[in-house]
Amino acid sequence: MTYEDLQKASATIKTTDIRGKQYAEVNQRIKAFRMLCPNGCITSEILSNADGVVIMRASIHDEDGRLLGTGTAYEKEGSSNINKTSYIENCETSAVGRALAMCGLGIDLSVASYEEVQNAIEQQEAFPNRDELIEIAKKKYPDGTEYQEKLLKAFDNADSIESLTDYQLRAIYSDIESKRKGRK
Repeated sequence: MTYEDLQKASATIKTTDIRGKQYAEVNQRIKAFRMLCPNGCITSEILSNADGVVIMRASIHDEDGRLLGTGTAYEKEGSSNINKTSYIENCETSAVGRALAMCGLGIDLSVASYEEVQNAIEQQEAFPNRDELIEIAKKKYPDGTEYQEKLLKAFDNADSIESLTDYQLRAIYSDIESKRKGRK
């Protein structure tokens, strides 16, 4: 496979717009790979699947069995609409898309695939806003309690719940939700 072959195959990849930027869909990357290596191999393996979180790796091999690229993905059960029922399948698709991108397919605009970006947007929108996260954390860890002191100490002795970063507030929210759903 030459660079010119790769360019020709990539030129056939249709993209989808998300918020003004074009992203390749994984099925388009697969089709381009099959144009280049009709007898090549796409494999995936589950590296970890515990407590509703799956990590997968996909590998791309040419007809001679040479490794061309790998991709790794992580998905959490229930973190988006699709992940409520198909988080493992979604993870595999993301890993395959990333592995094909590492081979150079469909990367003129982005390594991330349409599916990855759409899923990330859904996950971000699934979280309550900052004010709601603060309110949820304060209900669970009321002011002046030993529980709040321990929580703030765990986050580098933060001054208050309001001083926590968005990332820290989302971590607290995720922990509260997983305990509420019976997961630890």
